Amino acid sequence: MIDAHQHFWRVDRGDYGWLTPTLGAIYRDFMPDDLAPLLARHDITGTILVQAAPTIAETRFLLEIAHATPFVRGVVGWVDFEAADAAETIAALAADPLLVGLRPMVQDIADDDWLLRPSLEPALDAMVRHGLVFDALVLPRHLPRLKTLIARHPDLAVVVDHGAKPRIREGLRAPWASDLAAIAATPGSICKLSGLVTEAAPEWGVADLRPYADQILATFGPRRVMFGSDWPVVNLAGGYDRWREAALDLIQDFSRPERAAILGDTATGVYLTRRGRP
Repeated sequence: MIDAHQHFWRVDRGDYGWLTPTLGAIYRDFMPDDLAPLLARHDITGTILVQAAPTIAETRFLLEIAHATPFVRGVVGWVDFEAADAAETIAALAADPLLVGLRPMVQDIADDDWLLRPSLEPALDAMVRHGLVFDALVLPRHLPRLKTLIARHPDLAVVVDHGAKPRIREGLRAPWASDLAAIAATPGSICKLSGLVTEAAPEWGVADLRPYADQILATFGPRRVMFGSDWPVVNLAGGYDRWREAALDLIQDFSRPERAAILGDTATGVYLTRRGRP
């Protein structure tokens, strides 16, 4: 079983602009020794480690951790997609087989049309050449732009992080549901069943998450959905154990092979097999 979305960070590195003392429970270092007991408790044997800072230095930091941590199966890093040498930087990073994808932090970019900039084209083409996955950290309003990006780059593997962060707290499903369905209509797209609890009210229950999880699962199908914890961010909304138990409840009606896809097989195929790894 694979946790397809987790983070590590060391606060004194200083490049996590969003990570401030106001976040309390997660404003401290989180490293492999903190996560290992949680993985063992849930029989999870591997993870995909995802960037949390918009710097190449952090990507290299994560790759160093991955090489020293057997359960980290791959790293989704970051590059400046608009840099003149973006393609060369991607090629250099992709020489490390543990790099499996790249993620621009679209949700934090002021320009909602950033995904449509022509300046991204060389970087996206380089990702396709090197078999890297584009992790889309987007909000509902970005989905129409993401659809256009996918149409321009049909060979690019795209994973929608956190179901595009639907507005669960407000009980809103439109136009998120239809826009997500438009993304799912492209066969190379995948969606992570992750990050939902931090979009829900603090006192969330499984019933609050179910309409959104059901939408993700029905739209993409269970074989194009992958479980992720979003740890340690999930500690802001109940923690790893509570979310894992909720996720298992949300997928309990699927067949055993379909549950296996959600809980690991899809992540293995999307991130690892694409890079020629088992």
